[in-house]
Amino acid sequence: MILIFKHIIPRNYIGLTIYPFIFLRDKHLKSNKTLLNHEKIHLKQQVELLWLVFFIWYPTEYLIRLLQFKNHYKAYKNISFEKEASENETNLSYLNHRKNYIFLSYFK
Repeated sequence: MILIFKHIIPRNYIGLTIYPFIFLRDKHLKSNKTLLNHEKIHLKQQVELLWLVFFIWYPTEYLIRLLQFKNHYKAYKNISFEKEASENETNLSYLNHRKNYIFLSYFK
């Protein structure tokens, strides 16, 4: 389910996924297939980790990456969930053949 709700999305971001919802900053983003695919990958990750584990793992990994890189943007881009979603967002058939727990291979 896609909702337009710009007030829940952090500044400098255009989308946010909290299962089962994809929140977008602006309604014109609903036609951005790459963005939607990126967010759908996050939906799949959240389902795999039974939602709660995802929302414990994600900020924990972010903090580890922040200590590692000492830079918000680099920390964010190196979270395993973000790496998987970013690297596969343009492959619109990715979710059709995605292996379960593949985000673990991005945890380096």
